[in-house]
Amino acid sequence: MEQARARDAAATQPYAPARVPRQAEAARPRIPEQARGEHTHSEPSAPHAPRPVQRHSVRGQILAALRTALVDGELTPGEVYSAPVLGERFGVSATPVREAMQQLAVEGAVEVVPNRGFRVARRSARELAELAEVRSLIEVPIMLRLARTVPAAHWTALRPLAEATAVAAATGDRAGYADTDRAFHHAVLALAGNQQLLTIADDLHRRSQWPLSGAPAIRRADLVADAAEHMALLEALIAQDLAVVQSLVREHFTGSQG
Repeated sequence: MEQARARDAAATQPYAPARVPRQAEAARPRIPEQARGEHTHSEPSAPHAPRPVQRHSVRGQILAALRTALVDGELTPGEVYSAPVLGERFGVSATPVREAMQQLAVEGAVEVVPNRGFRVARRSARELAELAEVRSLIEVPIMLRLARTVPAAHWTALRPLAEATAVAAATGDRAGYADTDRAFHHAVLALAGNQQLLTIADDLHRRSQWPLSGAPAIRRADLVADAAEHMALLEALIAQDLAVVQSLVREHFTGSQG
């Protein structure tokens, strides 16, 4: 009889969930508030959350800085540079520097020296001549075809890019000239609509801009003359003067490092 009364009393009590031990509660997986449908628009991101985009951005900035240093001759051919030392120079950790240098190793600008760092590749006049020959073999036929088929208005639209090379050359900005020079050539070849061509041409162009071992710095006058060929090339392309286009492109590749 007493047992029956106890059962009836328990049935009339409000439901109380079982208590979970603190250790088990801590181990229970947390459901993100977004998954529960709760609004978090005003909540800041966790300070310790990984930000791979920023990391890639740092790596890209370091890669650009190292490429500039290569073109300017600040990284001496034959010298070995360690990632930690370069990291101190740029105010970053060794990791993004190491990643950027590994990309330069793929491009042939440096070579890995185990347990030491990266050695800047030594360039020779023969190597530069070979690059010029390959670029000519690839780009001359493409530009001749474009000269026959591309409307003059498209070439006129490239004038600002050619003018940018002239501005960089006039100030003697070697790294700036290298960037604007690549941008101009890239825009010209992009009119062919061939992404594989752009990838190969960009790689060859970048390699041709690294300075020779022991060679004197490029003079401002050389950059100015090189930039002037861009405007002359545009005029020849607008006029569909194939003979002048061919002559200018070949001369452009075998002149300075443009």
